[in-house]
Amino acid sequence: MSLPININQLISGKTVEWDRLEFKRGWNPEEIIRSICAFANDINNWGGGYIVVGIAENEGIPELPPAGLSQESLDKIQKEMVNLRHQIEPFPQIISEPVEFQGKYIFIIWIPGGSERPYKAPATLGAKGQKRYLVRQGSVSKIANPAEEKQLLSLSENIPFDDRINYNATINELDKDLLIEFLYAIDSNLYKDAPQMSKEELALRMQLLRGAPENRHPINAALLFFNLEPHNFFRGAFSEVVLYKDYKGITFTEKTFRGSLFKQIRNVLEYLRSMVLAEKVIKISGQAEALRIWNYPYEAVEEAVVNAYYHRSYENVNPIEISVYPDKMVILSFPGPLPPIDQNALKQKKVFARNYRNRRIGDFLKELDLTEGRSTGFPIIYDKMERNGSPAPIFETDNIYTHFLTILPVQPEFLKAIQEEEKQKEEFGKMTNREKVLALIKADSKITIPEMAEKMAVSKATVDRILSQLRKDGVIKRGGANKDGNRIVVDK
Repeated sequence: MSLPININQLISGKTVEWDRLEFKRGWNPEEIIRSICAFANDINNWGGGYIVVGIAENEGIPELPPAGLSQESLDKIQKEMVNLRHQIEPFPQIISEPVEFQGKYIFIIWIPGGSERPYKAPATLGAKGQKRYLVRQGSVSKIANPAEEKQLLSLSENIPFDDRINYNATINELDKDLLIEFLYAIDSNLYKDAPQMSKEELALRMQLLRGAPENRHPINAALLFFNLEPHNFFRGAFSEVVLYKDYKGITFTEKTFRGSLFKQIRNVLEYLRSMVLAEKVIKISGQAEALRIWNYPYEAVEEAVVNAYYHRSYENVNPIEISVYPDKMVILSFPGPLPPIDQNALKQKKVFARNYRNRRIGDFLKELDLTEGRSTGFPIIYDKMERNGSPAPIFETDNIYTHFLTILPVQPEFLKAIQEEEKQKEEFGKMTNREKVLALIKADSKITIPEMAEKMAVSKATVDRILSQLRKDGVIKRGGANKDGNRIVVDK
């Protein structure tokens, strides 16, 4: 049964944090059942985890090439998996698959964070094995202490919103083409079999449906990512980008983005890349190399935008708002960060968040290589802004966590160059056509008549007439011509 994730990226730790990965050289049912239970309890709301059997580990890092499993043992393991699952109360959702990796067979078990937690499993297998709550502590599965048991019981009443069943929707609301497009984007082995599968079977394989077979409904994350119009279920599931032409906010253009969340994010980023982001090459006196700068580094913009989609609440009716002013980009989402992160914590370059509002959305974004989910967002933004010579980013919320604000200041030298260009443009606009022609020739002695006509917004005949008069007055003279006879040189 193919897993909806790229196996190579999974084992390398690129899409899933190491704490959510457990490697086992061989099959040990007693250890496996403990880890399955601990991942299903998902005490940190990380999204469950994966157990990879057939690969040894050294301090949490896989030892490659894999030790592997014999082909004969795979059938036995799959049969034992059924028995192990039935010893956990209640039954957790599990998907497992034997995989050939680097020439050896391995066995991968995916345990999503459970919707019916807390779960109990035998501390030891056998007739006297007492069932206990188990949790993850770092990369280790252990019996929960009294405080952790209390936390698990409270979590049972607080399943993350994106992982909850949406009883107002059915399988019909999911778009199979979007499911297949997503699997293709993450290079999942499941993509090859997806076209031949029913939509329900595919959604079940991706852990997007919950409930009894006769009454299955999609989870909220499924509707956000694999429905063509998620704003019909979540009023705030869209975003607005406003480009301001001036500081007062009087002149602006506005564009609204709707649709599947992963396509919406891509469309917003592409729009910002094409309409906002720009590079300038600035020549520095006495220096051979010119300075190449961007108004905003793309990597910082991408991280800030994706963080807004990742960490916002989709129960909130307000959309994500991205406002671009001449001197800054402002990204606003609702509500604010989860406590204990407050205004003081947001002033630090490294912010440690161990609880996530949207665990399934986070998993999808990681698989798409849009986020890492390891509290690396702030450091990436700080680093990319600094490398571009930009001021440090600003992150803000208020005392009651109503909103989250990210401000990316424009690169100062870029802004200075733009302001100088605007000043020159304004001065150029006040000139007579004769003065404009002279100014253009002084700036570029080999400028052509068509180029001058375009910059002056006049006809080529008008430019030609002005040049003739300037030559007649002895102000300029022709210094050579190319094939079309349009090039001139100023007689300075």
